[in-house]
Amino acid sequence: MNYILFDGPVRNQLLPFTYTRPVADIRVGILTIREKWEMYLQTTTTTVTEDYLADKYPMVELEENVMLNASYLPNNELVELIIGLEKNQAIFKDEDIIAFYTTDTQEDIDFDTYEAIEFDNDITKIEHTWEIFSKNGEAIQQDFELLTKDRKSEPIPTSNNIIAPENTFIEEGAVVQFATLNASAGPIYIGKDAEVMEGSLVRGPLALCDHATLKLGAKIYGPTTIGPHSKVGGEVNNSVLFGYSNKGHDGFLGNSVIGEWCNLGADTNNSNLKNNYVEVKLWDYETERFAKTGLQFCGLMMGDHSKCGINTMFNTGTVIGVNANIFGSGFPRNFVPSYSWGGASGFTTYLTSKAFEVAKVVMARRGVEFSSQDEAILTQVFEDSKKYRKE
Repeated sequence: MNYILFDGPVRNQLLPFTYTRPVADIRVGILTIREKWEMYLQTTTTTVTEDYLADKYPMVELEENVMLNASYLPNNELVELIIGLEKNQAIFKDEDIIAFYTTDTQEDIDFDTYEAIEFDNDITKIEHTWEIFSKNGEAIQQDFELLTKDRKSEPIPTSNNIIAPENTFIEEGAVVQFATLNASAGPIYIGKDAEVMEGSLVRGPLALCDHATLKLGAKIYGPTTIGPHSKVGGEVNNSVLFGYSNKGHDGFLGNSVIGEWCNLGADTNNSNLKNNYVEVKLWDYETERFAKTGLQFCGLMMGDHSKCGINTMFNTGTVIGVNANIFGSGFPRNFVPSYSWGGASGFTTYLTSKAFEVAKVVMARRGVEFSSQDEAILTQVFEDSKKYRKE
């Protein structure tokens, strides 16, 4: 069977992260949503997404296909239902479509003609940016069980102080020395060739993905995910870094989501709690206003390729777009559009020519090419975000 992941109606609620990727390629837990589905289904998937993303993330349609709502995280019960789907059958959660069978000859989908299968069990859905960190604990637990089933961890070096070693898994090539790892409150997963430097203090759940690094003396409170090739130091609490992003020095990051290719300067701090303890609001790209999150703790949402200088301070509930460059004293405003250059004293437009020069250098340092597909996607983001900038 051919499986295709589609963005669904939540895409705009997951901006700025879905500016540069389909919903399926959001990382929550240890794996991206796509990686989870592919492990459960034991096959590759393709994507239905925005036209400007389709060149990098194409759809492959075969004679028979099952469409999957990428905002849902798979579990055994759901996957069993999906594998058994037949023609004119669809799986729903209340009024929400999770999966449906289709053929390449179907031009329109009329769910009134489908047999509706209701999924009554619990399932995790990611439909708002803040749910990437607020649901990260359960996602890490599910991925940990999936990745470590019937497998044995690499030996944990005796120099480390380990609490609940049965809940700690170290992949081949990882280096962990003279650290304290407490997995009693949730699992700790150390990916291939990752490194936990001396003096690091970790309280799970933690996902330290392949080739990621915890710097000397880092203090990590779970549930936290540090994506592939990312480097993290200082204090981090309940945050998700997608990959190839750095918070290499002291400073606090809490209840936050950081995209790919981002860099937080030394002593960058974000607030994750308002002084009056009221519910945090975040910029909503769909309504173009600030929306309630239902959370008392909510920090920073930063899109791909954005960066900030040393000693940057972010207010509670700040949203930063793609390719923003923030520096200077004081607090920048709570919504900084993509391709903004400046800080609390004001912003100008960060031209694509300059932004792409930086992206090429940054990516080349990690052995990754800044492709024509990347340039086309980021150019479209520049155009789509013009309405938010004062140009």
